[in-house]
Amino acid sequence: MKLEWKKQEKELYGVKTKPCVSDIPAQKYIILSGNGNPNEEIFSDKVAALFSVAYKVKMAYKALAEKSSEITDYTVYPLEGIWSVASEKEYLVKEELQYRIMIRQPDFITREMFDNVLEIVKSKKNNPYLTDISFETICDGRCIQVLHKGTFDDEPASFEIMEEYCREYGYKRIGKEHREIYLNNASRAKKANLKTILRYKVINVGK
Repeated sequence: MKLEWKKQEKELYGVKTKPCVSDIPAQKYIILSGNGNPNEEIFSDKVAALFSVAYKVKMAYKALAEKSSEITDYTVYPLEGIWSVASEKEYLVKEELQYRIMIRQPDFITREMFDNVLEIVKSKKNNPYLTDISFETICDGRCIQVLHKGTFDDEPASFEIMEEYCREYGYKRIGKEHREIYLNNASRAKKANLKTILRYKVINVGK
């Protein structure tokens, strides 16, 4: 059987344009950290480094998976990013953004498998950010999330919808970070067709 996140994990990736609150379980990721404008080349190089490892991990697992295994293959998960800004300015300065970009790994992928694959990729690809990739487990816990359609610059409108939902149903945001899950390729899709899950942590404080 092939694990396909779009079909088999709809509770996590089938988010609609109406906000909802969900409990997000612990998940494994390969991660790169950084800061600055995501439109700069350095960001693209980091994304390329992550995907080169993610696809190599998938290929390695597929080669080793026994025919008797329940899952013999899987679709590589989408790019995600946890974003924050250090300053309290009323307007966004992209050069001041801080981020951790990542690609989720299936539960059956181990740190040992990642370590072995990373060494292989580093020996074949000339990307300086490969050495900075880490393998971590993150648990977001209780979050509000919504599907944002359109450009990244239009995300504030979706965040306002999320804030209105929180006020109406008695939730309060925790921290200043938010997560973005990019369901399609920004370099290939038209800006109007971009689909991004926006998510941040909340607690229930009652009405």
